[in-house]
Amino acid sequence: MTDAADTDAPRGDLEFGTTPNLVRIAAERHAKANAFEDESDGTTITFADLERRVTEAARAYIAAGVEPGDRVAIWAPNIWEWPVLALGAHAAGGIVVPINTRFKGAEAAYVLGRSQAKVLATVTGFLDTDYVALLDAACNRTTDLPGLAAVVVIRGDAPPSTTPLEAFLDAGHAVDESVARARAVAVQPDDVSDILFTSGTTGNPKGVRTTHAQNLRAFRTWADVVGVRAGDRYLVVNPFFHAFGYKAGILASLMCGATLLPHAVFDAAAVLDRVPRDRISFLPGPPAIFQTILARDDLDAFDLSSLRLSVTGAAAIPVSMIIEMRDRLGFETIVTGYGLTEVCGIATMCRHDDDPETIATTSGRAIPGVEVICADEHGTEVPRGEPGEILIRGYNVMLGYLDDAAETAETVDADGWLHSGDIGTMDARGYIKITDRTKDMFIVGGFNAYPAEIEAMMLRHEAIAAAAVVGVPDARLGEVGWAYVVLRDGMAAEATDIVAWCKATMANYKAPRRVEIVAALPLNATGKVLKYELRNRAQATLSN
Repeated sequence: MTDAADTDAPRGDLEFGTTPNLVRIAAERHAKANAFEDESDGTTITFADLERRVTEAARAYIAAGVEPGDRVAIWAPNIWEWPVLALGAHAAGGIVVPINTRFKGAEAAYVLGRSQAKVLATVTGFLDTDYVALLDAACNRTTDLPGLAAVVVIRGDAPPSTTPLEAFLDAGHAVDESVARARAVAVQPDDVSDILFTSGTTGNPKGVRTTHAQNLRAFRTWADVVGVRAGDRYLVVNPFFHAFGYKAGILASLMCGATLLPHAVFDAAAVLDRVPRDRISFLPGPPAIFQTILARDDLDAFDLSSLRLSVTGAAAIPVSMIIEMRDRLGFETIVTGYGLTEVCGIATMCRHDDDPETIATTSGRAIPGVEVICADEHGTEVPRGEPGEILIRGYNVMLGYLDDAAETAETVDADGWLHSGDIGTMDARGYIKITDRTKDMFIVGGFNAYPAEIEAMMLRHEAIAAAAVVGVPDARLGEVGWAYVVLRDGMAAEATDIVAWCKATMANYKAPRRVEIVAALPLNATGKVLKYELRNRAQATLSN
């Protein structure tokens, strides 16, 4: 028995079809309302002005040689230019490839090369980080990324061989507006809209391909369940490069007529200051954000009366936190959910009228039009209440991994079920509870961290012969990495130095917070590392 949850519901994507059409409809419905308000530079953009800016960006992409199906990468923080350039790429027929702002140069170069991105839009001055310099230190753009025709600097100084955003947009004036509008009209609902790279057990990130129709339908449903409405003031702390910030943030705001306020870096004090100043009504985020806010001893000094909606999840949540979010932060509606990049970012959700225990201890039930089951190793559904791998089937399942048929076949079976790699139970109501992860992935402050990828990167250290990484509980971030390392014969290294090297080499959420140097890793008869032994060892150390 499956929990189809209204599988015969109407196709929500038929309302908009494509994101270029969404931009046009939003401009008609909410013309004078503000679509974006960016405090970082004081820019305010109405829905009508957004359509104009998106068309201007599309003209620039066309002038730069972007053809339908070409990939456009964006490596930038939450600023208003991110959605304008992403939507402009869609209007030109392009496919958006978001890049994690926590990535180092080598990680970004891999995504750019794998996706064959034609244009990269980035910044040179975010948190004292110059992304162009990071990229150039990791590769030779001319020889290693021959398909990268242009690097556009959104903010900051534009070094040689890059183009400032203003000049990039100016070049687009050579393309007639009618050409750009025709290109936007030609985009089809089943065209690929984005490729989000998610790290896998093979050690290399994989590009997840999803379409305009899939994303619009999924997040129209998401917005309906949450209760987003026109006039909501939506502070987006979740990064735009992530499925949540991009799809539940940018796309959902446009569909509902909400005003999106980008927030580049989470800081509890800054967020609390913005709530009354910007009259924030909608504030989603991972549990770590709300735990940090609730832990402040000056919380009562802030006027939080404008808050109405919140969405959280991606980690275990104490029931008391949900109660405090209602009682102390004033949220009327709090929703939790579950998803992964391979299903557009959403598969199950709690409902607004669920009790605090349900919201805190489950990840909800399947969204309309999607089936979710817990299954055994043969793909057969297990009885309710018994653990099994969470399988998902429906319109939200990805088209497949970019240029990787083998990995796609391993993840999506012949019957269309996507194997999540997560172990969970389902109750009689169809609500799921995540209990374990078959693929060893752990979640650091809302970001998925994959041991195989981290281990592969650690092996680049000259002194490391073998490494095994496990996730351990962390009061603030939910989980963090703990690495067990075997050194090469004749080599010496301190654990603290390896931790520092990891922080300098990889995105900080991937970097293990602790390293233990051991003589050997525990192996089974086939030579596989016994991760459960390492988890138990780490837990025992934490308990002492």
